[in-house]
Amino acid sequence: MAVDVVMPQMGESIFEGTITKWFKKPGDKVERDEPLFEISTDKVDAEIPAPSAGILREIKVAEGKTVPIQTVVAVIDAAGASATSSAPGAAPAAAATAEAAGPAALKASPAPAPRAAADASAEKASDRVVGHAEPEEEQEEDHQTEEKKAADSPLSSPLVRRLAQENHIDLSMVRGTGAGGRISKKDILAAMAEPAAAPAADSKPAVTPPGGGDPGPAILAQTVPVARPPLESAVPRERIYFGHYQVQPLSVMRQRIAEHMVLSKRVSPHVYSIDEADMTRIARLRTAAQKDFSEKHQTKLTFMPFFVRACVDALRDFPTVNASLDGTNVVLHDEANVGIAVALDWGLIVPVIKHAEEKNFLGLQRAINDLAERARTKKLKTEEVQESTFSITNPGIFGGLMGLPIINQPNVAILGIGAVQKRPVVIDDAIAIRSMVYLTLSYDHRVVDGAVAHQFMGHVKKHLETWTEEIL
Repeated sequence: MAVDVVMPQMGESIFEGTITKWFKKPGDKVERDEPLFEISTDKVDAEIPAPSAGILREIKVAEGKTVPIQTVVAVIDAAGASATSSAPGAAPAAAATAEAAGPAALKASPAPAPRAAADASAEKASDRVVGHAEPEEEQEEDHQTEEKKAADSPLSSPLVRRLAQENHIDLSMVRGTGAGGRISKKDILAAMAEPAAAPAADSKPAVTPPGGGDPGPAILAQTVPVARPPLESAVPRERIYFGHYQVQPLSVMRQRIAEHMVLSKRVSPHVYSIDEADMTRIARLRTAAQKDFSEKHQTKLTFMPFFVRACVDALRDFPTVNASLDGTNVVLHDEANVGIAVALDWGLIVPVIKHAEEKNFLGLQRAINDLAERARTKKLKTEEVQESTFSITNPGIFGGLMGLPIINQPNVAILGIGAVQKRPVVIDDAIAIRSMVYLTLSYDHRVVDGAVAHQFMGHVKKHLETWTEEIL
């Protein structure tokens, strides 16, 4: 029995994914729930398990390809038949090999048999019109309609057509930048951003959803820039390629990081407030309790939960720091969902501690360690990197004294933590050796003023320097 392996939907706002790695080859045996391939989306990288045990008969989507959700990316022979023992498995595998080899291989290959050529042509036309697999009954009923739509409208995928329809965009007015003039998701997002960039003299005020619900794509497109900016170079290309060099393509994660950071700097006027805190009391407490904490709770004790607790306490008193901006509306979040930046060998990701205000010290430490470990092993779920209301990044773990981090949208502030180091400081007109840390708050000046930022930092500083909470 053949089992289709599909591109999963990793979250409500995720419509496509990129296959970054296959762990198996056609003909390999796979076990149910064994990691089969790795994907990268806008939000998270993840390993996808096999839906069934058997033999991997065919890989339909090669590494590096981006396809819509629910697209069949592979086929598993659940009966255990060899991928090379039957003609149905051999033909698709050969086609996949030829496609991966590129146009030169296709050009050199012999002409297909009339029946095979007709099937290939039909499959190609179907891919162009449909973009992903659909139920057989719907294909038969809508065959004539889809052919007519394909002839009358620009080339686009179902995802692109849905985005265009939801945001009232006429596809005939969009210039496609894909192969053969195909309209891509990037083209639609760029078209969605144009009204936001245009003068808003006669525009209506942003709509606040009743009950705090989701305003929907149409409203979001009018109130906040949602387009992915192109990855631009500051100088002409001829000034980049010179001498001896190597070219390495950006990974999907690095492309998303680049897009998000450039967008954040364009949207939010960044201002920075810097303070320092005396961590001597906490450093001594941590040193004394580290061994017992690890033995009692089976998890290591770090500095991070101290900072998270101090920030959560400060966010209660300064709610505008725990906010998002939607056009002319400030969204004040009741929950403190704290994103913690985790450095990976291949990039950066910000998993989120949901409802951090409800957790005790042990709960915060467990959540921090768990999210960091699963981030490094690509086990995070999409919802675990969404809905942050405030973010923290810790360059100090690598010895950095301080940093000026870029705001993690849609937050309006992010705290940068430097290294905790012993330094000579003046206390009561005497020089003392204290464990000190620099704290940097990057904030969106559209929402947060300098006075509020420094009061927030003062609250965090006081909480750290006068720590009284039990940790064991």
